[in-house]
Amino acid sequence: MITRMNHVSIFVLNQESAYEFYVNKLGFKVHTDAPMGPGMRWLTVTPPEQPDLEISLMAIEEGMMFKGEAAKQMRELVKKGTFGFGVFQCNDLNATYEELKAKGVVFKKPPTKEFYAYEALFMDDSGNWFSLGEKEKK
Repeated sequence: MITRMNHVSIFVLNQESAYEFYVNKLGFKVHTDAPMGPGMRWLTVTPPEQPDLEISLMAIEEGMMFKGEAAKQMRELVKKGTFGFGVFQCNDLNATYEELKAKGVVFKKPPTKEFYAYEALFMDDSGNWFSLGEKEKK
């Protein structure tokens, strides 16, 4: 029986700028940053309060995963904001929204009360977008 997920990938256009975004703007911690064959890099980050979930910042390069034209097509899809990859959670959405905006994070939607949650939508530096929700108070 599957008990949990411990790795997930986010496709990025440039690992160096993704490192800057996820570590210095979002405040994630680097878990692994290691060479992975010629010209490749295994880069994973973790949310500060969830160190057992590694997010692989996967460069879109022609090679093992993408053949020929597929790498170019995937890069274009990511740039266009085609992918919404996940939902992040915080304790105080308004404060986190202001903090991240001050660091240059681009939001597609400010904090808004929806029927399903209180959320804001932001984009990473590659074009991927995410929901940021406030942890439900008990």
